[in-house]
Amino acid sequence: MAVDFSTHHDPARVSCTATVETHGQTGVEMEALTAVQVALLTIYDMCKAVDRGMTINGVKLMEKHGGKSGSFVAG
Repeated sequence: MAVDFSTHHDPARVSCTATVETHGQTGVEMEALTAVQVALLTIYDMCKAVDRGMTINGVKLMEKHGGKSGSFVAG
């Protein structure tokens, strides 16, 4: 698993991406989504003294390959 961040200045925001790979039979989408949420909640906790109006939004599955349901790429 890898969790990566990028910052943007106008408007001020942080993007977080989790990349997960498995060789098992079950998917790891939930683990990837959880990793992103926990990472963003940690950033919120560290920055809340500066801006309590921050929001966490747009968390979604971007891409998935394999498993019973096949491939998915967000449009």
